[in-house]
Formats: sequence, structure tokens, C-alpha cells
Amino acid sequence: MNDTRTGSCSCGAVHFTTSGPLRGVIYCHCKQCRKQSGHFFAATNVPDDRIMIEGASNITWYRGSDTARRGFCSVCGSVLFWKHDELDTISVMAGAFDAPSRLEAHSHIFVADKGDYYEIDDGLPQFSKSTPTIKVAGN
Repeated sequence: MNDTRTGSCSCGAVHFTTSGPLRGVIYCHCKQCRKQSGHFFAATNVPDDRIMIEGASNITWYRGSDTARRGFCSVCGSVLFWKHDELDTISVMAGAFDAPSRLEAHSHIFVADKGDYYEIDDGLPQFSKSTPTIKVAGN
């Protein structure tokens, strides 16, 4: 099976290609993700050396904490990436991938901070904060 995937922002100013297997999609319900996106984030991740970004000059990086930043298209505003300073991986928003993405759901994190207007009832594992293996800002 081909492990190459492509994606972009809404306007096409930023394109990316990933190679190799990707982590399952993590749904983050923390307040910061909800405030930036208007809902929760859904992201996978890829090692830095397995993503090629075209149009990187169109990415604006917002430092959301002392240890992580969020990348979005400076043209259309599409949220694309989350990058922890200490990791050699980059999280990529699941919705930015072209179909077929072949992504699979994995779990929910920061469910203690989720919005009060929805329920999580998909049967995936849920964690009050992060999982034991996923490093997030503040961990």
C-alpha cells in the first residue's frame, strides 16, 4: 500500500505531502484547541523528515504556549499544524488531508475540558488530560 498522503489549506497556498505510516487521529478537546478552531481539533502526526511543505512562506506560526506553536495559512486562515518544540514530529490537522486520507480515529484527549454542548459517544478511549504516550504543551 502507498503510504504517501497529500493535503492543503482551503485556498491552496500551502500544500503538504507525507510519507510513511501516520499515528491514529487524536481528538483534542482542550480549551486552546476549541478556542482556535471553534470546536475540537482532530490531528495525526508525522516525523519532521517525512513531511514536505510547499508554500511554507504562507504559514504563520502562533506560539500558543511556552513549548508549542500552531501553524495556519496566512492567506485563508486554515489551521494546519501543531508543533511541540521538543519533538521531532509535527501534528497535521486531519481535515487538511485530501481524500482518501486513510486515517483512522485513535482517542480523545483533554475530555475534562470539552465543550458543554456536545457528547463524546463514539466508543474511542478517552483521557482526562493527555495519553501516557502523547506529549502535549505543558507535559
